[in-house]
Amino acid sequence: MLNWTERIIRMRKEVPEIGWGDFAIIATRDPAVFIMRYDWRNNSVLFVHNLDETPREIAFSAGLPGEAGAHLINLLAEDHSRADKRGQHHIMLEPYGYRWYRVGGLDYLLKRSDIDKTTTGNKHPG
Repeated sequence: MLNWTERIIRMRKEVPEIGWGDFAIIATRDPAVFIMRYDWRNNSVLFVHNLDETPREIAFSAGLPGEAGAHLINLLAEDHSRADKRGQHHIMLEPYGYRWYRVGGLDYLLKRSDIDKTTTGNKHPG
């Protein structure tokens, strides 16, 4: 349990979008599944959580224009996701399961803008 907690805290510190970025709630058809995306300096991370005691299969879009949300890189495991032809990701979540994804790929430092050019979304207090 201590190793898991340490790993999650370390990963959280490596994701500046959470503290500095804007956030958007991604709509789902299942009220037991919560999806949130943080955007900062031309980069995004997406968090998917199953808040129920039963497994859930979910289909969703990353909510970004064009091909930007077509590839999701799992930050905690090797099960990445590629969107289908309609731009939907299909994920199976175990009871109370979660996935943390970087949207697009791991070259996000190369894509980071000097300033935050987006004005949509809600400000997250960090």
